Amino acid sequence: MKRRELIKRISRAAKSSDLSWDLAREGAEHTLYRLGSKPVVIPRHNEINEVTAQAIMKDLEANLGKGWWR
Repeated sequence: MKRRELIKRISRAAKSSDLSWDLAREGAEHTLYRLGSKPVVIPRHNEINEVTAQAIMKDLEANLGKGWWR
């Protein structure tokens, strides 16, 4: 999955759930966002492994609802 696509998907879901989605800081290898008060770490690769992308999305189920990415 493209990094840009993952960020857009989370951003749209956050907006529809009335949660804030903010860039906290840029690192050398990862970017740190905040979904509400929860930190979300996204790798700085153009192409993110599907397993990693699924793990990031599954980790956000508590905030965005079960199966929100499907």
